[in-house]
Amino acid sequence: MSGRLVIMGSGENAPTMVKLHRTLMKELGDSTKYMIDTPYGFQVNADDLGAKYQQYFDESVGAKIELAQWRRKDASKVEHERTLSQLQQASWVLAGPGSPSYALNQWTDTAIPAAFADLVRRGGTLVTGSAAAATIGVHAIPVYEIYKVGEDPYWLAGLNLLGDLLGIRAAVVPHFDNREGGRHDTSCCYIGMHRLEILETQLHDGAGIIGVDEHTAVVIEVGTGAVSVHGAGGLTLRQSGKSVFIASGDSTTVDAMREALHSTNTVEIAATTDLIANSDLLATFREALQSGDSSAALAAVLSTEDAVFATDAAAHQELRTMLVELADAAHSGLQDPRTLLSPLVDVALNVRKLARENKDYAMSDLVRDSLTAAGIEVRDTPEGVQWDLAK
Repeated sequence: MSGRLVIMGSGENAPTMVKLHRTLMKELGDSTKYMIDTPYGFQVNADDLGAKYQQYFDESVGAKIELAQWRRKDASKVEHERTLSQLQQASWVLAGPGSPSYALNQWTDTAIPAAFADLVRRGGTLVTGSAAAATIGVHAIPVYEIYKVGEDPYWLAGLNLLGDLLGIRAAVVPHFDNREGGRHDTSCCYIGMHRLEILETQLHDGAGIIGVDEHTAVVIEVGTGAVSVHGAGGLTLRQSGKSVFIASGDSTTVDAMREALHSTNTVEIAATTDLIANSDLLATFREALQSGDSSAALAAVLSTEDAVFATDAAAHQELRTMLVELADAAHSGLQDPRTLLSPLVDVALNVRKLARENKDYAMSDLVRDSLTAAGIEVRDTPEGVQWDLAK
């Protein structure tokens, strides 16, 4: 019997994850569930953080969770054995935010990694988010040391739960699409794509990169190998600078992940050039503009953008949002102004017609003069009243 491994890019206690938490926990019934406090155990407000998570699951998710304490590797043996006993009884364990390097320092060469793996193998669910997610691969990024202290990029040895449970040799990078830096790149768990690319050059063992966007969860059914993506972003699989992106709502398999992460047969950015050159997307786009069909024009642009930005999840979603907003703003400009004005002008002309029928020529002239002032020419012809926009 095998359980689930869940990797969250962030938002473990956010509204975006409530529905998924409910689904995952409902199947486990009333069995014991724990959150382990190690990743944030060094913080002076560690007790408050744990209490906030308990409140979130109680009030938002509708589930009770207990706290399992493992803040230091050198804590008493009694404390450690008590925590290990809790993990052995648990059906669901969450390890979340904090510091990846601190968590690794406290978990490496202890019984914790084996307890995590055992939980999944006996049918339980292990949820790793943010800092904890960064520890489960064969390598791990020391985020604070690089992002805050300014050390040159380097890898730490990870717990390699991915290898143990799934046979996947990769490092996990949460917060993959982070944009808190504004015009400064804070993607790839705050270190930026440039530093991640430097780290990739240090991977001499064929390991790949698993990038999980913020407020996004990757649910891996260890027994069947089914993988599903949930939440606001997507899953990026990188190998040697090449990427495959799997959007929220889509699914894949462990075998497909393994192939993408262990080989060089992933999507190349350069390869998209031929795809675009050989397509008729540009012609479709221009025809749509000429006919005033903004929706068709947007569809052509998005199809082209899919090819160009398939390897950059952050740029992918950001550009799509901008394009949709641009198309909405431009929609009125692509339509014939007469189409937009016709309902209003028709009302005004009907008022003028009634005024003339009632021999109220002052009102008739006022309507006509008002339309003229607004740039609308009104002509009385044998065929009836006609109007056009002033040149």
